[in-house]
Amino acid sequence: MSSGQETPLVGKPLPSQLSPTCPGHGLAGVSESGSPQAQSRHLTAQMQSSLQPLCLSLETLHRVKGRMLEAMERGLSRRTHSQATVRMLPAFIRSTPDGTERGKFLVLELGDTHLRVLLMELSGDTDQRVTMEDQHFPVPDAITQGPGEKLFAFLATCLWEFLDELHMPQTDLELGFSFPFACRQTRLDQSYLISWSKGFRCPGVEGRDVVALLQEAIDKQDRYRIKVIAVVNDTTGTMMSCDASAGPCEVGLVVDAGTNSCFMAEARHVEVVEESEGRMGVVTEWGSFGDNGALNDVLSPYDHQLDQASLNPGKQRYEKMIGGLYLGEIVRHILTELFSGRTAPARLTEGSFQTQDILEISDEQVGLATARRVLRALGLEASDQDCFNTQQVCSAVCIRAAGLCAAGLAAILSHMCRSRELSRLKTSVAVDGAVVRAHAKFRQTLQQLVKQLAPECDVTLVQAEGSSKGIGMVTAVASRLAAQRRRVDRTLALLQLSHDALGTVQALLRQEMELGLKKETHASSSVRMLPTYICATPDGSERGDFLALDLGGTNFRVLLVKLFDHIVECIADFQTKQGMMGQTLPLGFTFSFPCQQTSLDQGILLSWTKGFNASGCVGQDVVKLLREAVKRKNHFALDVVAIVNDTVGTMMSCGYDDPSCEVGLIVGTGTNACYMEELRNVGALAGEEGRMCINMEWGAFGDNGCLDAFFTPFDRQVDEASLNPGRQRFEKLISGMYLGEIVRRILLELTAKGCLFRGRPSPKLQTPDIFQTKFLSSIESDGLALRQVCAILEELGLHVSCEDSVLVREVCQVVARRAAQLCGAAVAAVVEKIRENRGLEQLAVTVGVDGTLYKLHPHFAQQVQATVQQLAPRCSVTFLQSEDGSGKGAALIAAVACRVARHQRA
Repeated sequence: MSSGQETPLVGKPLPSQLSPTCPGHGLAGVSESGSPQAQSRHLTAQMQSSLQPLCLSLETLHRVKGRMLEAMERGLSRRTHSQATVRMLPAFIRSTPDGTERGKFLVLELGDTHLRVLLMELSGDTDQRVTMEDQHFPVPDAITQGPGEKLFAFLATCLWEFLDELHMPQTDLELGFSFPFACRQTRLDQSYLISWSKGFRCPGVEGRDVVALLQEAIDKQDRYRIKVIAVVNDTTGTMMSCDASAGPCEVGLVVDAGTNSCFMAEARHVEVVEESEGRMGVVTEWGSFGDNGALNDVLSPYDHQLDQASLNPGKQRYEKMIGGLYLGEIVRHILTELFSGRTAPARLTEGSFQTQDILEISDEQVGLATARRVLRALGLEASDQDCFNTQQVCSAVCIRAAGLCAAGLAAILSHMCRSRELSRLKTSVAVDGAVVRAHAKFRQTLQQLVKQLAPECDVTLVQAEGSSKGIGMVTAVASRLAAQRRRVDRTLALLQLSHDALGTVQALLRQEMELGLKKETHASSSVRMLPTYICATPDGSERGDFLALDLGGTNFRVLLVKLFDHIVECIADFQTKQGMMGQTLPLGFTFSFPCQQTSLDQGILLSWTKGFNASGCVGQDVVKLLREAVKRKNHFALDVVAIVNDTVGTMMSCGYDDPSCEVGLIVGTGTNACYMEELRNVGALAGEEGRMCINMEWGAFGDNGCLDAFFTPFDRQVDEASLNPGRQRFEKLISGMYLGEIVRRILLELTAKGCLFRGRPSPKLQTPDIFQTKFLSSIESDGLALRQVCAILEELGLHVSCEDSVLVREVCQVVARRAAQLCGAAVAAVVEKIRENRGLEQLAVTVGVDGTLYKLHPHFAQQVQATVQQLAPRCSVTFLQSEDGSGKGAALIAAVACRVARHQRA
C-alpha cells in the first residue's frame, strides 16, 4: 500500500502512527501501567469495526478544511452568496475591543425562558476594569405566545424595573440586544426577523426591524433615555468577550447544543455589503456546511441514521457531527449496534444519552464510573468491558467532533492569513459552549489539530468570558467608534470643500488674475501674471540642434552665483561627449522660480519658492549670471536665447505634440500654471494683436489674504513652520512639498483626541516633515492591503491597528482630494478666462501637465479633471502629461525663438 493511501488504524498503534480521530488515539481510561485490570479492557474486533467509520485521518481533515474554504468563498461572494451553504453573514462589527472603551452600557439578552438584563461599566484605563450587575426575569407563556407589541413592552418594563432597583440617574445609556432568532441584519442596529423558533410565536413581528420595535417600546415608557445601538449574535458576543490586554481576539467559536463561528474578515472580501475599508465581523453559520453533499464521503452510517430521524433531514449536516445536541444520539446508534442481540437495544431509545452524559463518560478520571451509572439508569447490568466500550464510543465521537471542528477553524484562520497577505497570522480564538468547556480532551485535540491543519497560524484558544459580556463589549466598541467618528468628522470637515466653495475659489483666482494683468492693479494682486515674451507655440516646422538647461530641482541648495560655474562645466562636458565643441548652439534655460522678464532672454529673480532660501540671488538677472560664468570659463560660446519657467516648458513640450495645448500646469514639489493670454489684456505691455504666454506664479495665490477663509489650523501651522511664512499660501495647500506635513499635523490632532493609536503618538510622528508626501501616494494606492499600510506607518515607529490604518488612509484621501479640487478650481478659472477672451460658447483646449504629485498619486489626476469638468462645463479640457517638459520645452522655446527671428529677418 502506498504512503498516499489512508490506512485505517486499529488496536493501539504507536504514537507516531496515530491518526487524529481514529480509535486508539489517546484511549480514555487505559493505564500505561500494564495492570491486569487495564489489560482486561481492550478494543474488540467488533468495537474496532464499529468505530472505524469515525476514523478521520489528517489527510481527510485537510480535505474538509479545503472544502470549508471553498464554501466560505461562495458565501462571501455577491454572485454565489444566495446559494452558499456557509452563509457568511455580516455582523456589522467593525472593530474588536482595544481597551480604551469606557462608560456604562446596558444588555438585554433574551433566552428561551428567561430575559437577562445587565449593566456593564468599563473603566477605560490601562487595567480596563469591568464591573457587571444583572437580573434575570422569567418570560411568561403569555408573552412568548402573545402579540409582538406585548413582547417588546415586556422587555422595556423589565429594563425599567432593573434600573429602578439600581437607582440609576436619568442619564443617556446605550444598549445592546441579543435576539436569538433567525434574522436578516442590514446594520449593526437594524435586523429584520425572518421566523420565530424555540417556542416563541408572537404575531406582528416577522419581517419587521426588531431594533426599531424595541426602541419604540423603550421610548413609550418615557422613563430613561436609552438608545439601542447594536443587535448581537451570541457567537460574536463570544469573540468580543475576551480581555483586550491579552492581544487580538478575532475569532469566536461556539460548540454547545449547536455550533457556529465568527471572525473579523477583510471588509473588501465581504461583497454582500458596501463597506470596503477595514474589517467586518462575519458569522459563518457553518452548521449547514455539507448540506450540498460536500461531506458525503465523511459521513458515517450513524450520521445518516441520526439525520433521517431528525426534524430537518439533509440540513445542518456539519452541526449534526459536532453539536452537543446530537453527540448523544450518535453514541446511542453505535451502542445499539454493539449491544445487538442483547436486551440493551430496547432500552437505548432516542434521548437515552444526554450531552452531559457523553462529556462525563469521556473523562479519563471519572468516565468509567459515569458510564456504569448511566447504563444502570437505563436498567442495564453492564460489565467492565461494557463500560469501557461505552467510554471509548463517547470519546471517539467527541474526538471526531473536535477534529471536524478543527478543520473548520483552520479554514477560517488560513483565510484570514491569506486575505491579509501575511506570512504568519497571530491571533486568539475565543471558545465557548458546553462541549468545549466540559471536555478537556475536545479542547486539547482542537488546539493540536489546528496547529497541524493551519501551520502558518499561531493560535491561542481562550475561554470566553460569557456572551453577555461580549454583547456589552459590542455595544461599548460601537459607542467608541461612533464617538471617534464624530470627532474625526468634525476635524476633517475643515478640509471638505463643497461645490459652492470651489466655485468661490475659482472666482477669487479669476479676480486675482484680472488684477495681476492690469498695470494699475498689478501690485495688489497675489498672482503675479508675469509676461514670458513667448508669443507662439511650436508649429512643427522647427529644425536644428538646441541646448536646454534645467535648474529647479530639489538638489540645488547653494548660492546661485557659485552654482553657475559648475553648470558651465557640465555644459562643456556634455558638448564634448556629444562631439559638439566649437559649435555655438542656441540654449533655452529653464529656471523654475518667479522671475520678472523684460525680454525673452532676461529674467530678474523675484523670490525663492519650493523651500529654497539661498542668499544673494533675489533681484539678479539669472541669464546674465550664466553668461558671465561662460566668459569666466572661456570654454565655448553660448547663445542663451530664452529663459523659461518650467511650467511654460511643459506647455511648449506638450504643444509640440498637440497644437491645442495652450495651458501648462505643474503639480509636483511646487505648483504653477501658465496660459496663452490675449496681448490686449496684458497691461504691462504695449500691443493689441496676438497672444503671449503668461506665467501666473499662482503658488502665491492668497498671500494677500483673499483665501484666509479656506485655511485650516493645520495649514496655518504648516505655514508658520515653513521657510517662507505668509508666502506661497496656495502652493502650501496643493503641492507635494507640504501635503505630507499637513497629514502629519492632522494625525497628531486625532491622536490627541484619542481617535488614533490609542492616544499614544510615537516620537517620530512628532518630527516635522517625517510624513513624506510619497506616503500619501502609497497609502492611497488601489488594492493596497491594510498590512502594507501598517508597514508604512510602522516605519514611523507607530504601533497600529486595522482601524488606525483605515483612518490614516482616510486622512490622506481627504488632504489629497482637497489639493486636487483646489487645483481643479484654479484650472477651471484659467480655461474659462481663455473661453471668454475669445468669445466662444464652447472651448476645446489641452492642458500640458508635469509634476510627480499629478503623475504618481493614484487619484489626483482624475480628481483634478473631475473638478474642472464640474466648474467649467463649457470647456472641453484634455490633460496631456509631459515627458521631460522642463528640458524638452526649453529647447523647443529656443527653437521657436530662432524660427520667429528668422521669419522676422526674412
